[in-house]
Amino acid sequence: MRTRFMQFALIALAAFALSLFAEGRPAYAQAASSMQGPVKITLDDAIQMALAHNHALLAARTTIQQSESEEVTANLRPNPVFFTDWDYLPLFAPGDQNSTYLHDSTEADMGLGYLFERGGKRHYRFEAAKDQTAVTRSQVADNERSLTFEVASAYVGAELAESALDLANQDLKSFQNTVNISQDRYKAGDISEDDYLKIKLQMLQFQTDASQAQLAKVQALSDLRQLLGYESVPADYDVAGPFEYQAVAGNLEDLQMKALTTRPDLRAAQQEVTAANSLYLLAKANGKQDVTLQANYTHVNGINAASFYGSIPLPIFNRNQGEIGRARYAIAQAQEQEKFTSDQVLTDVKDAYEGLRTNDQVIQLYRSGYLDEAQQDRDISEYAYKRGAASLLDFLDAERSYRAAQLAYRQALASYLLSLEQLREAVGTRTLP
Repeated sequence: MRTRFMQFALIALAAFALSLFAEGRPAYAQAASSMQGPVKITLDDAIQMALAHNHALLAARTTIQQSESEEVTANLRPNPVFFTDWDYLPLFAPGDQNSTYLHDSTEADMGLGYLFERGGKRHYRFEAAKDQTAVTRSQVADNERSLTFEVASAYVGAELAESALDLANQDLKSFQNTVNISQDRYKAGDISEDDYLKIKLQMLQFQTDASQAQLAKVQALSDLRQLLGYESVPADYDVAGPFEYQAVAGNLEDLQMKALTTRPDLRAAQQEVTAANSLYLLAKANGKQDVTLQANYTHVNGINAASFYGSIPLPIFNRNQGEIGRARYAIAQAQEQEKFTSDQVLTDVKDAYEGLRTNDQVIQLYRSGYLDEAQQDRDISEYAYKRGAASLLDFLDAERSYRAAQLAYRQALASYLLSLEQLREAVGTRTLP
């Protein structure tokens, strides 16, 4: 019985330890244990990881908690002041230290004082602190908007690098077949040694393109990982999103109106006006003089007595007029900054929209037939060259044109997707018509 109990206890302990290990591992490690190959993430996954793990953003979010703590400070009341003293003690006459002398010839005081704030200072301090917290929240939201754009841009760059690498590997494999065929033709005497050497030398360019594309992909994934939070994904992760054209509808006016209601930087500028008004009201309240009331208990010469005091500064010279004037001008500054930010929002949407339209026109040119024509020209030249009906120079020229067209299309597609992300950032939302 004891042996079975020990076995059961060991099994339970091992299961508990395994569960703790699984919970302590990062999300990507748990995902990797249930699948083969590198972890692949979509653009939405990348954005969520960055919002949850980017250290710069996490540091910025602490400013919200700091501002909320300042609300607590602003809403505190003044502390009461307690004091006491005992006077006329016979320091150099120890013989006089008796109960009669202490009762009849010394003085003892005990009192309590409190500062009563006038003009609603605490209320206005608290309101100003809350308004500043609202501004801080909007500023952090704007940091999230900027980070989202950075992540999306880096993700598109990684997709472009991966697509360019796939193209380079396909071209390398295809041209390797051409080299093999050319070698057979050279051995059969169908082409000269010079043409065969030119074909082999051209292979170097394909190999170089593949190596550079591989390096570009590694660097793009490394840059993206920095934005996601280095520990949020493993070293061998990859992107999984479709690198393809995404049509966008909607007119400029609707996008601008939407941006005016969604952009967090504009909301922060509007809240700055509210915060400036709160500081102005606080400055006026601070111009009110506070009253200090004090109650004392005194024992002197055998007599018990009570005393009450009150004091208030006379506002003859200092009525906080300088701070009131500064706060009034700060309101005007915040209002002008709000107008500037509003104009900036409209300009950002306009620029991003026009950039998207221009890049869309370029994409449509490629999709209208240029890519197919480049593919057909290459296939025809390759077919003709392999059968001796076309010259080497014609074939190499068609090969270069095809590679240039394919790479240019991928770069144009990346530019279009980047302009789409810029429009999303300018509008302040990822949901576009």
